[in-house]
Amino acid sequence: MTQHITIASDALRVTLNPRVGGTITDITHVPSGLSVLGEVPWDPVDAPIASLGARDENHWLTRYGGGWPLLFPNGGDACTFDGAFHGFHGEASIAPWDVEMVGGSAVLSRRFFSVPVTMRREFSIDGDLLVIRERLLMTGSAPVEVMWGHHPTFGSDLLAGPVEITSGARRITADDVHDPAANPLLPGAAGAWPELPGKAGAVDLSHPGGVVSAMAYLHDFEAAWVAMRRLDDAVAVALSWDGALFPCAWLWLELGGTSAPPWHGRGRLIGLEPNTTRSGMGLADARRRGSHLLRLDPGQELSTELRLQVFRPAGRISALDGDGRAVPA
Repeated sequence: MTQHITIASDALRVTLNPRVGGTITDITHVPSGLSVLGEVPWDPVDAPIASLGARDENHWLTRYGGGWPLLFPNGGDACTFDGAFHGFHGEASIAPWDVEMVGGSAVLSRRFFSVPVTMRREFSIDGDLLVIRERLLMTGSAPVEVMWGHHPTFGSDLLAGPVEITSGARRITADDVHDPAANPLLPGAAGAWPELPGKAGAVDLSHPGGVVSAMAYLHDFEAAWVAMRRLDDAVAVALSWDGALFPCAWLWLELGGTSAPPWHGRGRLIGLEPNTTRSGMGLADARRRGSHLLRLDPGQELSTELRLQVFRPAGRISALDGDGRAVPA
């Protein structure tokens, strides 16, 4: 199995790990040398889980180094669903992927065991844009329901100073189950982005800070994008996607708020995560709640594209253009 691979331009350098989930492990803004993806305070195991399913969150975290995994066909808690076991955050996030280089692009592919699906993922760079194109083919003889999502977590140099999060979302809802001690949100509370009712008053999620562990969902997008910039304008990211396929985005804040191992209060990551489904507690929980699941019919093909711009901003990011780049303020 090929070890880490890198694609690059004069503006971006992107590293992937086909051995464990095809995860994007690093994205560096070349002109500044600043890294934007989150890191974890432990050494992950650089080997897939043999069963292709993590039995629980702690098992999954042994392979998690931060960065940008793919969540498929499950997102969140491990569960048995329609007679099949699905590990925490799904097979895609911890299984090995085949890889080939096509020109300057990296192409990853996998035939899944937990569902009858094959997927092809192409990673390419266009200047300061990382472009991810994914194509899914359903090969089974009966319909299946899945969750499909991306788990990009940002941190490192991007969180070396105060940040601002902006988005095309109109609404936000706090998860009604995730409620650790450092959660400032009222579980299940809903509001107009970026404010939510909190335990000690309104919480402005566009300017996260302090010691926080929280989970919420961006939805009702006017346009499917989210951006985060350092307030000193040293570096920023702008992520855009197909809002018809991924109608929500999970917002995960881990800013030193989890004291249990392996975090020990040292994690600093913010997840901005397009997904087909909310909540993020697994397929079985989503069905119990009546949440939207993605139905795949025999022979069905789906294609999608995500774009991430990494750049030096010039103030607040309030819109993206048709290519997925921030419109100058």
